[in-house]
Amino acid sequence: MSCRHRCAVRFVVAGVVLLLGVHGATGQVTDAVGAAVKDETWEQPRTPWGDPDLQGIWNNTPWNATPLELQTEEDIAETERRRRNRPRLPGAASLTYDWDVWGEGARAGATPPIDVTHFIVEPVNGKLPPLTPDAQQRWDAWQEARRGLSLDEPRPGAWVEDVTVWMRCISRGLPDAMFPRIANNVYHFLQVPGYVVIVYEMIHEARIIPVDGRSHLPPHMRQWLGDSVGRWEGDTLVVETTNFVGNEFSLIPHGGGGSGTYRGASSALNLTERFTRVSDEFIEYRFTVDDPDLYTEPWTGAIPLTTIGSPEGILEYACHEGNYAMVNALGVALARDADLESR
Repeated sequence: MSCRHRCAVRFVVAGVVLLLGVHGATGQVTDAVGAAVKDETWEQPRTPWGDPDLQGIWNNTPWNATPLELQTEEDIAETERRRRNRPRLPGAASLTYDWDVWGEGARAGATPPIDVTHFIVEPVNGKLPPLTPDAQQRWDAWQEARRGLSLDEPRPGAWVEDVTVWMRCISRGLPDAMFPRIANNVYHFLQVPGYVVIVYEMIHEARIIPVDGRSHLPPHMRQWLGDSVGRWEGDTLVVETTNFVGNEFSLIPHGGGGSGTYRGASSALNLTERFTRVSDEFIEYRFTVDDPDLYTEPWTGAIPLTTIGSPEGILEYACHEGNYAMVNALGVALARDADLESR
């Protein structure tokens, strides 16, 4: 049996055992990633200059149907109720992705190498903390302003403001860029002395993370992916990211297998990420969102990364070159607005 299949089997068996032993439905499988793939003969690979070696092409595609939050029976029933009651535009019921072409991972019927029930590990109830009162008021106003509109449909007269950074092919933002989607869930890790680079398949973004002890940029210098500064804590890469532009309510929600989404990120976000390689085929990825302008308390998620099923390389995403969605959405919105004005 190959190492790939041996590691995958060991991961599944140990993960299931640990799942059952950690408070049943609220078991956080990613807490047990290290134990699940524990191999006394495995040694942490090192770069020629001595850093832990994370290099390679990793993916989280197997978990692209996993919800962000723990789903109770009531949550599942409510999600299904909303799906049934969702208004449909005439003639648009069949417009969707062709899963035979675009589907990957669990969205295409594949079985993940470990059964991850949800991504949030803190709070221990597996749920997002409440929004702050001010953020909740902003979110309610945003939803009310967009009542009756589809996901990417701009409001009448406000199409410039409503075209998201996602549709503009600018950024998925963080931590959204680490969440698995329908497709394109591949991450290429590269290292040179003093730097770790993560190249994202989706929207061909690249994060250049210094690990040379430098400080963050001045507060007025802000970027879509923030300013990331890394350090090594033992064999774990710890990345602190600040200085976000802030794209509150400007990201598509995590699709997963049910309800549950964070609301984008405010400019106050402080994101802490931990990348720990635990075998040749798995990295434990954890992230903590500390965003006092949105949430009443920090929260933490965990998503495995694996080399199982990774391609040999990443093809260019070429987002704008094929971005007919933005052209079509804006064209329809302008025609709709012109029709409303003529009435």
